[in-house]
Amino acid sequence: MDNRDYGMNNYNENNGYQIYNEYEMNGNNGSESNYYNENADRNDGSNNQNLISYNSQEQSSSGLKEASFYSEKYVKPEKKKKGILGQLILVSVISSIIGGATVGAFLQFGVPAVRPSVNSFLREAGISTSDGIQNTLNNGPIDPGSYKKVVIENSDSAVVAIAEKVGPSVVGISIEYRAQSFIFGPQSGTSSGSGIIIREDGYIMTNNHVISEAMDGTTQIRNGAKIEVILPNEIDKPYTAKVVGRDARTDLAVLKIEATNLPAIEIGDSDRVKVGELAVAIGNPGGLEYMGSVTAGVISGLNRSMPLDGSNELKLIQTDAAINPGNSGGALVNAEGKLIGINTAKISGSGFEGLGFAIPVNRAKEITDNLIEFKYVKGRPSIGIIINQSFNEQIAQRYNVPAGVLVEEVMPLTGAFNAGLRRGDIITKVDGVSVKTHSELENQKNKHKVGEILKVEVYRDGSTLNLEIILGEDKG
Repeated sequence: MDNRDYGMNNYNENNGYQIYNEYEMNGNNGSESNYYNENADRNDGSNNQNLISYNSQEQSSSGLKEASFYSEKYVKPEKKKKGILGQLILVSVISSIIGGATVGAFLQFGVPAVRPSVNSFLREAGISTSDGIQNTLNNGPIDPGSYKKVVIENSDSAVVAIAEKVGPSVVGISIEYRAQSFIFGPQSGTSSGSGIIIREDGYIMTNNHVISEAMDGTTQIRNGAKIEVILPNEIDKPYTAKVVGRDARTDLAVLKIEATNLPAIEIGDSDRVKVGELAVAIGNPGGLEYMGSVTAGVISGLNRSMPLDGSNELKLIQTDAAINPGNSGGALVNAEGKLIGINTAKISGSGFEGLGFAIPVNRAKEITDNLIEFKYVKGRPSIGIIINQSFNEQIAQRYNVPAGVLVEEVMPLTGAFNAGLRRGDIITKVDGVSVKTHSELENQKNKHKVGEILKVEVYRDGSTLNLEIILGEDKG
């Protein structure tokens, strides 16, 4: 059996995960993913018994439980007094018809009905923000009077005090990029999202999917693309941003602008978050037109597993505070105005409401600290393979081979290469534990550290082999 030709989706272990945007998941975007080549080495169909000659439509769908990781693409609504929602919907429909790169957003509006009692939420409050001062565009510090110190203490509205404290630390992110359309050729596009000031010297945390359209490689911005950061009190003076690092596996990225004395957000402890406590989301839903929008709710759940492209999972905080397109990369804070999560996704669909998700700040800080210091996430073990994402138990049964993880490519000079792993091998066990999916393989691999040995059982051409792979470090 010749396993060299594949028509399945590939996952590059070293490149990380591609988060499909809202439109791609609905089938409206035909562009290739950065990390998957759906047409690579496609079989010509002449060999019906080839392992990969199958109908991809037979694979099951993940359904509504697959979250919307928004692409943050919007058409800015015209400033008219009436018919705003109608205009947004109309622009969205027109955008989808003409096939342009700039896509309108369908906004879902909600009014938070949260008026928390001060005695319930702020009994022990009274915490002051830092004295961070924002500067003008690339021209040094400005008058300290630009920001006022806010103390969260007993008042008529907890959310008002939180918004005053946190608002200056949540920024807008604007992206300009060029996209290639098969029909229309090169098209320019714009998108927007949110970000959080994490250091007063200009470091901004956001989601990777907010900026991914503008990226060519890990930190290289595409030719003709531009990423800008808009500060809340200087909306007419955008800062050009550089990409310090990004991590597709956790959907996080760090930007840097040339500014000092910025109002960095106060970091909380996501490990101490409790279900039912106050949660306030601040960001830019619908684009920069609604910059600094505040929604409130509660923590609805913890450690919620959210799949990314079917291969990796994030453990997220669930909240019913409204999170919409444009909120991605914004702040989820607690009753003290401390950052507890980075707004990332929501579950949308008929019958679903109030299902928003945020990356816990403890995990996010670990990732962003690594990106700032090393430009990648240090200490991640790597096998050194590209696997075939679409191979599953049904296909294995059809071709009378064991279920497992199908190796699409072995990277040169890696542990897998040195151990003798080959393209077409099916990994069936890791350290004696059966693995049938990539996530199961990842779970076993991640129990080890860089330099340790991973014992794998492999099916190859009717035989079973046992190999020992020395894990390298993933710097992708």
